[in-house]
Amino acid sequence: MAENKDGQDKSQEPTSKRINDARKKGQVPRSRELNTMALTLLGVGTVMVLGPRFASGMHTVFVEQFSLKREDIFDTNAMLAHLVNALSEALFMLLPFFGVMIVVAVLSSVALGGFNVSFEAMQPKLSKLDPIKGMGRLFSLKGLMELLKSLGKFLLVGSATVALLSASSDELIGLSDLDVDIALREGMYLVAWSALILSSTLIVMALIDVPFQLWQHRRDLKMTQQEVRDELKETEGKPEVKGRIRQMQREIAQRRMMQEVPKADVVVTNPTHYAVALRYDPDRMGAPIVVAKGKDLVAANIREVAAAHDVPLVEAPVLARAIYFNTELEQQIPAALFLAVAQLLAYVFQLRAYREQGGDIPTPPQEYQVPAEVQHD
Repeated sequence: MAENKDGQDKSQEPTSKRINDARKKGQVPRSRELNTMALTLLGVGTVMVLGPRFASGMHTVFVEQFSLKREDIFDTNAMLAHLVNALSEALFMLLPFFGVMIVVAVLSSVALGGFNVSFEAMQPKLSKLDPIKGMGRLFSLKGLMELLKSLGKFLLVGSATVALLSASSDELIGLSDLDVDIALREGMYLVAWSALILSSTLIVMALIDVPFQLWQHRRDLKMTQQEVRDELKETEGKPEVKGRIRQMQREIAQRRMMQEVPKADVVVTNPTHYAVALRYDPDRMGAPIVVAKGKDLVAANIREVAAAHDVPLVEAPVLARAIYFNTELEQQIPAALFLAVAQLLAYVFQLRAYREQGGDIPTPPQEYQVPAEVQHD
């Protein structure tokens, strides 16, 4: 089981944050064996497919560029021109091969860990030049695996080479009895297929290395239980910080709520424990809405602000508790309380008319029709 530098067991699977942070640092699984196998195998295959085109092109280059006319002998720039043309034609002829190699190199590199660009990984680190850490990496599990892979490749390719030479010995010796043109063609045929077979042996190394790299990458990213707890605190925030944030949010919401109290039509009280401020505009609202509510100290602040702005305060304990426990801020009162609130607003509007026009003092309702299902003790 993996351990961190403090000797704690890394028994926990890496979290998504741990994996994302590792990618930002350039820590993604990569397999050099997969890359080498793809480049070698497809490179040889591409040469075999494009071989006739290469042969024809080289023949054309030799005939056209290395056959000098009489006047070219006396021209000091002719040889340079022929050389430039020969290089240009050869480069143009090899462009498909170079294109295939570039595509294979990119795809084989990102096939395992995906495309990832990390500027942090590009930064020079002096710790990589530390000889002590270098020796540690050399004798680590990863270093041992690299040594075993190198020995494995040597034995695998060497064995395949010996087997090919043994199997093709008669054909190789027989080339000496053939004409030069035929011997050259047959020799190139043998070399091409031998290279393809030897390249195919690297598939075995890739099949071993890819699972190992995935396992090694996952193992390196594993976490201790303490690291998981620390990350959870970092992600969600420390309890004291979260508590402070919630407190600040409540204070901001309370200040915003208090700013709405002067706009209310009435404040219903318990009379001391609860207070609810209602506003109703018949032209824009289907029903009254709650613009502020609170209990104890908050209720006292609501009553104080309402009194300072001449907002009527009406004692209706049952109705105040019903609205407080059944309605959220900026929401309409529930349909079950329509009749009781209508009684309240009728009294408030009568009180407003009395203050503006005089007359008989309105009498507040003695009892509000609050259904039992919305009452709260």
